[in-house]
Amino acid sequence: MANSAQAIKRARQAEQNRQLNASQRSRLRTAIKKVIAAVRAGDRDSAAQAYAAAVPVIDTAAGKGLIHANKAARHKSRLNQQIRAL
Repeated sequence: MANSAQAIKRARQAEQNRQLNASQRSRLRTAIKKVIAAVRAGDRDSAAQAYAAAVPVIDTAAGKGLIHANKAARHKSRLNQQIRAL
């Protein structure tokens, strides 16, 4: 348990940040899964729409430091490659 006011505040901030990060991570994964589901269904139009919606979510996660910029680029590249293959 935290013994000082500073440690108590840091623990409180860490918990808030953990919850925000979990929310953003869930949002990211959901957006990616929607694109993959549309690709597996073979629907190019809905896959393209889901991809267009997922790109800002991926970029936001990278901008906030939730994922590395290279990982964001890799996700976008692979999803776009799957859509073009339809």
